[in-house]
Amino acid sequence: MIKNKEFVKFDKVDKSYDGKVLVVKNLDLDIEEGEFVTMLGPSGSGKTTCLMMLAGFETPTHGEIYLDGKVISNIPPHKRGIGMVFQNYALFPHMTVYENLAFPLKVRKIPKDEADKKIDKALSMVSLQGFEARMPMQLSGGQQQRVAVARSLVFDPQVVLMDEPLGALDKNLRESMQYEIKHIHESIGVTVVYVTHDQTEALTMSNRIAVFNDGKVQQLSSPDELYERPVNSFVAKFIGENNTFAGEITEASSDKCKVKLKSGQEIFANPIVAKSKGEKTTVSLRPERAIIDPKTDMDNHHKGKIEEVIYHGDHTRLRVDLLGNKEFILKIPNSSSRMDIKLGGEISIGWNSIDCRALDPQI
Repeated sequence: MIKNKEFVKFDKVDKSYDGKVLVVKNLDLDIEEGEFVTMLGPSGSGKTTCLMMLAGFETPTHGEIYLDGKVISNIPPHKRGIGMVFQNYALFPHMTVYENLAFPLKVRKIPKDEADKKIDKALSMVSLQGFEARMPMQLSGGQQQRVAVARSLVFDPQVVLMDEPLGALDKNLRESMQYEIKHIHESIGVTVVYVTHDQTEALTMSNRIAVFNDGKVQQLSSPDELYERPVNSFVAKFIGENNTFAGEITEASSDKCKVKLKSGQEIFANPIVAKSKGEKTTVSLRPERAIIDPKTDMDNHHKGKIEEVIYHGDHTRLRVDLLGNKEFILKIPNSSSRMDIKLGGEISIGWNSIDCRALDPQI
């Protein structure tokens, strides 16, 4: 079956609440049928507003939103065929689990025999068979969120929207629910649009991630592409830990440039945004791409002083004073053959220019 590449489509969508300030700016975004797309960004970046417009709780100021080829901007929320999961669960406290799941089916006038089958199927997806008679207050937070997920799926929606659904759960439960939602998506293939400010959550669950800032999508990519190849300084800084150096390009070719840092020293980088001699740049390097005492030839090789050592179980995190940056981070895997690392010691650090991206200068 050929999947619709534009199953959900934002076409030049603007949103303003006061008629002056745009909180979403000229948004073009296509989501494929069956895809899990996460809208990720800091508070106030426009991601939740986009979700609310797709759900029908907000109306675009300009532009159109399409679902399976049809304009839905003026269709009321309950007629859009969209399931919704909220952070606070939004379960009816006076209804049993069964009654909570039956509610969207009653609204759609589904016969009871068919409704019972759909409820049983939805509860089995979230491993809550036998909980039909429980009240929400008799359930744990994780169980309540499972009921909320089941309710969003029970009427076979075209799209499921999830607005920070795991934000109220503790760390371990949140992580297990991430995998659970991911597996449900993989098993039934429903289109999911997910909103979070938690980058780990986004990287774990998504087919693609749209990184929002200031009402615009900064980058729309797969998790690995987003992490390994950020297109600008904001994305590099927002996704994962990131080492940065400010400088100016002094030499440049198509695949390598030389950057003079504020400290006066020079490093080699990969020209991504800043590409020409004389351009200011912020150079980005992931901590795990730098190696202590590299055995192979690397085109960047410098000495630094260890300022902090923090043990994290599977790895040790070092903060190093390197090339004028006292916040340079290294992550060293822990093993029985781990080198002796001492606070205040000098170490040799190397990395390849291809992993060191010359991006736009941070303001």
